[in-house]
Amino acid sequence: MNESRQVRLVVPPSVSMVSLFGAGDTILRTLESAFPNLTIHARGNQITVTGLGNQVELVAGLIDELIDLSEGGTALTPEVVRRSIGMMTAAKPQRPADVLNTSILSNRGRTIRPKTLGQKEYIDAIDSNTITFGIGPAGTGKTYLAMAKAVAALQRREVNRIILSRPAVEAGEKLGYLPGSLAEKVDPYLRPLYDALHDMVDPDSIAKLMEAGTIEVAPLAFLRGRSLNDAFIILDEAQNTTSEQMKMFLTRLGFGSKMVITGDSTQTDLPGGTPSGLRTVQDVLTGVPDVEFCRLTSADVVRHRLVSDIIDAYARWDTTAAPSGRGDGRNSGRNDGRYGGRSGYGGGAR
Repeated sequence: MNESRQVRLVVPPSVSMVSLFGAGDTILRTLESAFPNLTIHARGNQITVTGLGNQVELVAGLIDELIDLSEGGTALTPEVVRRSIGMMTAAKPQRPADVLNTSILSNRGRTIRPKTLGQKEYIDAIDSNTITFGIGPAGTGKTYLAMAKAVAALQRREVNRIILSRPAVEAGEKLGYLPGSLAEKVDPYLRPLYDALHDMVDPDSIAKLMEAGTIEVAPLAFLRGRSLNDAFIILDEAQNTTSEQMKMFLTRLGFGSKMVITGDSTQTDLPGGTPSGLRTVQDVLTGVPDVEFCRLTSADVVRHRLVSDIIDAYARWDTTAAPSGRGDGRNSGRNDGRYGGRSGYGGGAR
């Protein structure tokens, strides 16, 4: 029979109760909703957690983590609380403060940090390996975090330049028939990279850095025949590369360089029947030292919460519709186990 337990915590002066529990006690309401069998009472700078079972200690530890997060500069929101609960109740529990207080890049008073455990493992993999693949659905921060790591490496002078690339897949129109110069024709394909860059580098500096060649944004085909030394190289939307293009890109790696390849294996736009280089490379390079595959899942989506539900709904649909022939022809083989949770993390098996 469970006995009633009570734990009392004292909030340090460095953390205000408003920042801890949110305007209108939104954080407190989130905790009460997640643990309805507990009573959480705040008075002055003291918090009392009362209830039955081990959840009392869990919530007390969670509040301690929220205090550390607030002291570390992380703004507390209901979503941060929900992610923190997930980390502390996972099969291998993690301290939310160790994950969410990790700073990647600061610019104009804004700090870029990982928001999920999967994102933290992703940036750690980038630090530890020469080539890192970030594979996962939309909204998981694959490209954005890679870009932040690239800018941080440039600022620390670990590399001399940043090279950002994407395959220019012709979605229904031939590039040669589109109006404008070559730069204007490929600009729509590269626009997401420019958008991320503008979030991290002062706009006045971007033009100068690009003119000097310190930052280069180019279609994948423009990299053929080059050897890229002392560079941080990002290939985005890699699911739209062919196997030959992926091999060409990877063999551009020069001395002192680092590569990050991002993509979503379920969203290939290649012409019918063309195998994706991103899928093939996972079989070719698995187990190769200094190469790591990081798989992000719907749990790592940091857009609107509904995006995660949409991704999961499509994954369920794919497992039933595609085998029965009701898919669109591009979905076959999507549910290949590559998004199968955290068990795939580590040592090139991601």
